Amino acid sequence: MQVLIAGCGYVGTELARRLHAEGHKAWGLRRTPTDLPEGVEPIAADLLDPELSQHLPPAEMVVYAAASDAGTPEAYRAIYVDGVRNLVTQLHKRDGPPVKRFIFVSSTGVYGDADGGWVDEDTETEPDSFRGTEVLAGETVTLATPFPSLVLRLGGIYGPGRNRLLRMVAQGQVRCPGDGPIWSNRIHRDDAARALLHLLEIPNPKPVYLGIDDRPTPLCTVYREVARMLGVPEPTVDPARGRDRSNKRCSNRRLRDSGFTFQYPSFREGYGAMIAAGEAEG
Repeated sequence: MQVLIAGCGYVGTELARRLHAEGHKAWGLRRTPTDLPEGVEPIAADLLDPELSQHLPPAEMVVYAAASDAGTPEAYRAIYVDGVRNLVTQLHKRDGPPVKRFIFVSSTGVYGDADGGWVDEDTETEPDSFRGTEVLAGETVTLATPFPSLVLRLGGIYGPGRNRLLRMVAQGQVRCPGDGPIWSNRIHRDDAARALLHLLEIPNPKPVYLGIDDRPTPLCTVYREVARMLGVPEPTVDPARGRDRSNKRCSNRRLRDSGFTFQYPSFREGYGAMIAAGEAEG
């Protein structure tokens, strides 16, 4: 298998490492492709470059895993919509085999508020921010391409190096919201990369999958369980802290039914491994 990872960042780099370890060919494309895993071919290019085809390798599989470098509507549209559209156009221009599979890494932000209820791939998408709106537009572009394409909607990604929550709990800097359970939906970086590899390999994938671990969990439960694992006082409830995110529980049943199993089925295993590795220190 020959795979181009367009936007080879936090998850894409781990995917590239796993592809190489399994004997596949991987290219990592980003503007400054430093620190890629051994054996992964770097491509220094911009996804918005009108001459991008000159840099594209003969990959038969493509994973679009780019992330915006700014939190503005313009930046989001540039990377999640214009970048996808340009890459598809440039793939048609390049010399090489036809693309057999194109995966767009999306977000559960494409859903609106569900008042704590369950959502899945068939739930209507009603984003409540420009971030979700632009990512959803990128999904639309992807699924309209002439290539066999699909979307993986990831929840909150955590893992090695993303230890802000651990450190804040360790330092007593978190408080539970005071207006009832606010559900969090997470996936460890390694499982996100493993899910992408799985979806590159399975026959006849469906158009959309949710990439979430097995245990959507109230945010306060996460804080308190992490505090217990760290051996620090539990955070208290702050009645003045309201809900600052859409409230939903995301189902991973479709991904599970496709044969995927999680290395970190809940935040407990994932954060536990990070704590054991010293990620909460410093």
